[in-house]
Amino acid sequence: NNGTLDKYIGDAIMAFFGAPVKHPQHAKEACRCALQNLEKLRELQKEFEAQGLPHIDIGIGINTGAMSVGNMGSNIVQNYTVMGDSVNLAARLEGINKEYGTRIIISQFTYEEAKDAFTAREIDRVRVKGKLEPVRIFELVCEGEPTDKVAENLKLFAQGYELYHQKKFGEAQECFKKSFAVSQNDPVSELYIERCQDYLDSAPPEDWDGVFVMKTK
Repeated sequence: NNGTLDKYIGDAIMAFFGAPVKHPQHAKEACRCALQNLEKLRELQKEFEAQGLPHIDIGIGINTGAMSVGNMGSNIVQNYTVMGDSVNLAARLEGINKEYGTRIIISQFTYEEAKDAFTAREIDRVRVKGKLEPVRIFELVCEGEPTDKVAENLKLFAQGYELYHQKKFGEAQECFKKSFAVSQNDPVSELYIERCQDYLDSAPPEDWDGVFVMKTK
């Protein structure tokens, strides 16, 4: 998908798209690569299970934006890589998958570049550690149009999500419950069912803006 494999960081793989050779569709290529990673992961999970090996899973974060690209380091050791706030945000999005039970989270900036070719749903507005401005984040669902069942799940979730930000937590919770029932196992809907219940039990402050604050990197 015209990506550049940059480095291994512990158990993580870092890659970037659009350099050193410029590709105008780099955001879409990154999304396509991420979805193909999940396809390959499912194959490996079956192979590992058959061999009695531990189950493995992954989370992927994608962000699009301005960054420094080139040879970084010293005269002794150099690495062609990318650096900057846009890179850091992608790393934060990778880690936040655990919060939502998702596999691929993309930022609003990637979504804007890829939304005409991919299906994604907005799942939250987050303020990452060290930043003041919230970022809308999306779960990448598939390339092209989803199946009817997935589309129904996304529709119900979107209705609940809108009601949630209107502070109509009871109505929102009902939508999320329907979404969860249609999908049979949607961890994001389950999370919002719990959030709605928390706010029904104890109303949020007047200045509540619906933004989730990340406490960790």
